Amino acid sequence: MSYKNKKIQTIFIGTPDFAVPSLKALVKDDYFDVAGVITQPDKPVGRKQILTPPPVKAEAEKYRIPVFQPQRISNFKFPISHIDLIVISAYAQLIPKEILSIPKYGCINVHGSLLPKYRGAAVIQAPILNNDKKTGVTVMKMDAGLDTGPILSQAKIAIRQTDNSGILYDKLSAIGAGLLIKTLKKYINGEIKPMPQDEKKASYVGVLKKKDGKIN
Repeated sequence: MSYKNKKIQTIFIGTPDFAVPSLKALVKDDYFDVAGVITQPDKPVGRKQILTPPPVKAEAEKYRIPVFQPQRISNFKFPISHIDLIVISAYAQLIPKEILSIPKYGCINVHGSLLPKYRGAAVIQAPILNNDKKTGVTVMKMDAGLDTGPILSQAKIAIRQTDNSGILYDKLSAIGAGLLIKTLKKYINGEIKPMPQDEKKASYVGVLKKKDGKIN
């Protein structure tokens, strides 16, 4: 199927600022029709505990895209009958097999490390803590595991001495959005194939703890 004849019916799943450029890139590209967004529920923020929407919800509402906020995605029933593609970025919940099997082109994830290195949570901070010289973004096809699915593409960047986790967060977020669009078009048109990850090179990182922020 050529995108010139029919848009790719897409659902976007994500929550924080990291995911916003990817959502924006999908919305602005005529290749895709973002029919719905799934994100985390609004949460109380600050000393006054003001109920605040996730950044992805705020972005989706600019384009009047329907937003769904289930407590657990495993219990969510899609109200949209036809879905070609699901794109995920920083959602913080595992996607169940029942959802992975829905879209024609599968569920594609934007991950903030060079998989199979740094699967898991604090993947942007881990390269800095480990004094790595490079990091990057991976676009992958999801399976039932934690960041274990086959790789579609990667983009690498050098880590500069002036980089901190916030700077890398913004860099990788922007790079990931551009890589996502290029990769999806090639993948949908059959120009690239998913490549299995090398399990021998896999590593995992959890959520950062207070001790991880201490300077030695």
